[in-house]
Amino acid sequence: MPCKPLYIMEVCGTHTMAIARSGIKRLLPKGIELISGPGCPVCVTDQGDIDRAVKIASMKDVIMTTFGDMMRVPGTKSSFMDAKTNGSDIRVVYSCLDALNIAKENPKKKIVFMGVGFETTSPTIAVTILQANKDGIKNFFVLSNFKLIPPALIALAGSKEIKINGFMCPGHVSVIIGSDAYKDVSKRFKRPCVITGFDDDDIIGGIKRLIEQIKSNTYKVEIEYKRAVKKSGNAKARRILYSVFQIRDSQWRGLGNIKKSGLKFKKQYKCFDAEEEFKVKIPKTKPPKGCICGKVLQGIKKPSDCRLFKKVCTPRKPIGPCMVSSEGACAAYYRYG
Repeated sequence: MPCKPLYIMEVCGTHTMAIARSGIKRLLPKGIELISGPGCPVCVTDQGDIDRAVKIASMKDVIMTTFGDMMRVPGTKSSFMDAKTNGSDIRVVYSCLDALNIAKENPKKKIVFMGVGFETTSPTIAVTILQANKDGIKNFFVLSNFKLIPPALIALAGSKEIKINGFMCPGHVSVIIGSDAYKDVSKRFKRPCVITGFDDDDIIGGIKRLIEQIKSNTYKVEIEYKRAVKKSGNAKARRILYSVFQIRDSQWRGLGNIKKSGLKFKKQYKCFDAEEEFKVKIPKTKPPKGCICGKVLQGIKKPSDCRLFKKVCTPRKPIGPCMVSSEGACAAYYRYG
């Protein structure tokens, strides 16, 4: 093995949890280190976007709908859970379609869906928007906080502060975008990328392929998760996605503003855009004192480096989103060590 340590970033939050649960880190040879990346959609949602959503949820005649993980993510002053305790109508749903059904059942209310997620989730939201448009629903809105993975990897690979020798790329996202989406990362920045599944064998196989590439100074995109991922991905899902949304810059927690890394509504579907419907002003955000979630998402720090970890910040009383989400690095470290 090389004398210098090798740093492999597992981008996906599901990978982070699977690696922690299986104890794979303890099996690796000395000098190979796995670091967590910004692959948890709940964690990377910017604090200002949380503040905006909480403010909209507190408005009259609004029903806010969200995935369960978002309920306890702290904003600058409060979370969805706090707002619900104070009387806001906030409901946990399992899909955007559930939110659309709530809109149909409550025609005198304005139903907002808190849209978070990567390329895996956003096509299903686009399908729901198309259905709402077909059904003529006028009281349904989506707050678009969707993120795109490849631009984030480019930002990480181009950073001088972060040590990354290779990327373990997310399996679920890659089903949609395919392996070609990572070519720019491997060619421009000379970082091997291996798309990996979520079983122990998948992850170990992905690590092995990355080490082989690093040792041989080859930089390409490989698919270890061949039973699910194709080179071209799912063209139909992407076609549906980009029929409703278009690319824009987006603010990521910890990573800042990343060009062409988010999605906004196309002009013909602006009537479903919660940002257009609810013009709210958000004061300057202030991250929780002592929380290093932003550094964890960049792979600069480990959860155990945080002085709040396990002492002040726990799953029962989280300070930052990395402890809230079921895919958060802090939650994984807390649960499995």
